[in-house]
Amino acid sequence: MTLNDKRKLIFIINPAAKNGYSLRIWKKLSRQLQDIPYEVFFTEKTNDGANIAKKLAMKDSHPLLIVAVGGDGTIHEVINGIMQFPHVTIAYIPAGSGNDFARGFSLPTDPMKSIEFIEELMDFPATLFDAGTYTTNQGERGFFVNSIGAGFDALISMRGNRSKAKKWLNSISLGKLVYSYYVIKELFCYRPTTLTLEVDGKKRIYDKTWFVTISNQQYFGGGMKIAPHADPRDGEFNITVVHRLSKIKLLFIFMSVFWGGHLKYKEVDSYNGREISIYFEQPVRVHADGEDISETPFYVKILPKSWGLIQK
Repeated sequence: MTLNDKRKLIFIINPAAKNGYSLRIWKKLSRQLQDIPYEVFFTEKTNDGANIAKKLAMKDSHPLLIVAVGGDGTIHEVINGIMQFPHVTIAYIPAGSGNDFARGFSLPTDPMKSIEFIEELMDFPATLFDAGTYTTNQGERGFFVNSIGAGFDALISMRGNRSKAKKWLNSISLGKLVYSYYVIKELFCYRPTTLTLEVDGKKRIYDKTWFVTISNQQYFGGGMKIAPHADPRDGEFNITVVHRLSKIKLLFIFMSVFWGGHLKYKEVDSYNGREISIYFEQPVRVHADGEDISETPFYVKILPKSWGLIQK
């Protein structure tokens, strides 16, 4: 990249992330940027991150570095806005409650180290990574970079994200506890159902399925290592199916996911694929990067090396 091709630096900040933690972090970070020109935009409602990023990408054909400041939902929105704009490169400052994106893409998890990382590498060539695209029967379309899934985990994600208790728990850095509460609560009324997957043209059927997760990188759910073998640069998804197990055993599997130990259970299937259609006997919730998007059925496809990230 030549001097004339230096990227314009833009920050998109979700001030509500982690109950205002993101805004407090930004006020500290901005003091380190006094000698660097930049623009800053704040989100106010759902999808603002995508809309702001897309408008910026369409307006300016000059190389841009858009930095998302917030949680996984913030980076999910920003990437949905810049996909298909090759002159835009992404960077990230984790300031949410989960921050699986930072873990999965080997980025600093400390915000202060993140800004130093960005300052050091902001004009270096981007590293290209895979993304996924999804289409639902309800007409929703979009992209994801962490994972997309359906079933029990998507229901827990939806319940937790909508919980009023999450804001209070985030204020004392215990936001993840709300998901544990809903795991226990929903465990006793959730009914596993039959899942049909079509993976690269091959059909697979699982009865009594709790959930299926299609991963682009290793982590989901705030540090759970759901897909230890996923690689966001290999041109494939890693697919995890949990089925035919008791409610008590499901709790043990959820605990073991944090270190990838769930793969040893016979009720957990894991393999790779590029194009997947997902059908449940009864419609179940679907999440993309932890954000509730729709119900099954839906279709996903890998987009190899489709976006650029600042990374060592």
